Amino acid sequence: VSDETYAVIERAVDISKRSKGVFDITVGAFKGLWKFDQDMDGTFPTPAEVKKRLAMVGWKHLKLDKKAKTVFLDKKGMSITLGGIAKGYAVDRCVALLHAKGYVNFMIQAGGDMYVAGKKGADPWVVGIRDPRGVDGQMFAVAPIEDHSFSTSGDYERGFLNKADNVRYHHILDPRTGFPARASRSVTIRAKDSFTADAWSKVLFILGPKESLKLIQREKLTDFEVVWVDDQNKIVTTKEIEKVLKILKQPTPGP
Repeated sequence: VSDETYAVIERAVDISKRSKGVFDITVGAFKGLWKFDQDMDGTFPTPAEVKKRLAMVGWKHLKLDKKAKTVFLDKKGMSITLGGIAKGYAVDRCVALLHAKGYVNFMIQAGGDMYVAGKKGADPWVVGIRDPRGVDGQMFAVAPIEDHSFSTSGDYERGFLNKADNVRYHHILDPRTGFPARASRSVTIRAKDSFTADAWSKVLFILGPKESLKLIQREKLTDFEVVWVDDQNKIVTTKEIEKVLKILKQPTPGP
């Protein structure tokens, strides 16, 4: 593979190790089974179908050779996807290009991944965190930001509410179960770079605040700050971002 692709996969594997498999790019095995993109039709697979694909998931089956720049999957039928990190990586590359051209004050956004550089005039940029169950564009909190990434993962963008069981099915799959994660409604991370924010937002969304805080302490993850809306619609934050976060309203209730 190219040097660039190898570097992205290598970093992804490191996050898989540190998260004990909660982040796993081999969830590509579920492609076509869960339908949350152009193919979304309100249907979902049976537990038996998920179990069959789950056997094809496992980051430890990724075999990397740094010298040869090769990446292999040692189990037939496996597949990788870089959807959980590619946008963050792309934003970082754009930031580097703009800095190289001498730009100081700018904002770059790709979906839920954003990088804000410098100031907006004389004042810091102020970014909002979307209300997961609010109307489109409604924010429940805002925070000033300068020379940082701001990334949100939520269950509201690519998914649907199944009226039969009143359960929301969405695209952030827990690689340990093969089903959409249930511990959070949204997670927002402020970090120095977008790759870090993009990848870890998936991990902390899947785990939810209680288990995430244990992971942050265990792995000494001090290079980002976090805001959760958990499965009970409660706002939870890490200490540093709490100092600057302005809560505008409580998140809207609803399934």
